[in-house]
Amino acid sequence: MNAAVSASALAQTTTPVPRGWRHLSAEQVEAFGAEIEAVRREVMESLGERDARYIRRILKTQRYSEIAGRGLLFLGFLPPAWLAGTALLSLSKILENMEIGHNVMHGQWDWLKDPALNSSTYDWDNTCPAEQWKHSHNYMHHTYTNIVGKDRDVGYGILRMSDDQPWHPVYLAQPAYNWVLAGLFQWGVALHDLEIERVGKDKSWTEVRQQLRQIWKKSSKQVLKDYLLFPALAGPGFLFTLAGNVTANLVRNLWSYAVIFCGHFTDGVEMFSEDDIVGETRARWYLRQLLGSSNLEGGRAFHILTGHLSHQIEHHLFPDMPAHRYAEIGPKVQAICEKYQLPYNTGSLPRQFGTVMKRILRLSLPGRRKPATA
Repeated sequence: MNAAVSASALAQTTTPVPRGWRHLSAEQVEAFGAEIEAVRREVMESLGERDARYIRRILKTQRYSEIAGRGLLFLGFLPPAWLAGTALLSLSKILENMEIGHNVMHGQWDWLKDPALNSSTYDWDNTCPAEQWKHSHNYMHHTYTNIVGKDRDVGYGILRMSDDQPWHPVYLAQPAYNWVLAGLFQWGVALHDLEIERVGKDKSWTEVRQQLRQIWKKSSKQVLKDYLLFPALAGPGFLFTLAGNVTANLVRNLWSYAVIFCGHFTDGVEMFSEDDIVGETRARWYLRQLLGSSNLEGGRAFHILTGHLSHQIEHHLFPDMPAHRYAEIGPKVQAICEKYQLPYNTGSLPRQFGTVMKRILRLSLPGRRKPATA
C-alpha cells in the first residue's frame, strides 16, 4: 500500500489531525493501527518462561547490588569501599525504579501471577505513593500523552515545554530551576498528582489533604530508611553511609530525569490539543503515541538501565508489554513507520538530551516558534 494520498482523499478526513500524519487518509490510519496491533498481539501471545527468567535475573541483580552496596558503605571510611558501595547502591536504585518498579506498576508482569510482581500491590523505592503514581502516570499521562492542559507531564507543573503554554516571566528562570527538579526528581514525582491548580474547580482541599497524608507516610519511610536507619547501623561510619545514600538517590534522580525528559521533549516530538483527540480511534491513539515520543540508542546494558524507556515509542504504544521485548520489536515498528512515511524519532543520549535543553531554554523566553514549512 502506498502511504502517499491525494488532496481529495485527505479532504475526506472529518476530524482534525496533528501535523505528523496529515498525509494519511482515514483508511490508511486504520491500516497503520491494525499493523501496530498485530505486532502487539504477536508478542503478548508468545510470553512465557524466557520472560520470567529475565525479570527474575533482574530482581536478583537488584537485590544483590543493594545488599553489597549497603554492606560496603559500612566500610565507607575507606575511599574504595565508599565508591564501590555508592556505585552499587546507585545501580540498585536505578534498576528498582526503572526496570522493576515502573514496569511492574504498569502491569507488565501481572500475567506471571507472582505476588512480588503484581501491579496492584507493588510499592517501589521512591517517595511517591504507588497509588498516586499509577493515576498520574498510567492513566493521565498514557491516556492524554502530550496534550497541553491534560497531561501534567508536559512541564510537570513548573516548566514551559510547549508553545501552547502561556508565557510568564517566571519561566525566564526555568533553565536554572530545571536542574533543581532534576536533582530532586523523586520529590517532584511525589507531588505530581496533587494538581493544586484544580482546587476550587473539580477538586477539594479534603482530597489534597488525603493525598498529602499518603505522601507523608511514604516519604517519611524513605527518609527514615536512607538517611537515619542505615547510617545509624554503620555506627562511627554514620556520615559516610549517609553521604553514600544521598549520592545514590541523587544519581538515580538525575538518571531518571534525563531518560524521561528525552522521551517526550526532544526535537520533532509533537504536542497536542484536546481537539486532536475528538473522535480518536485506537489507531489514531497509536499515531499520537508515536508522534509524541522519542527513543534513545544504546547497547543492551544501557536499555536495561533506562528500564527500556530508551524505547519510549514502543513503551507508549504497548505500556503493558514486558519492556525487555521492546528492543526486538523496535525494527518492526520502525519498518511500519517507514511504510506509512511517519517519523520514528531516535538518537543518541547526548544528541536527544541536547535538544531537550534547547527546548527548555527556548521556551523560557516569550514568543512562539514559527511553524515549519510543509
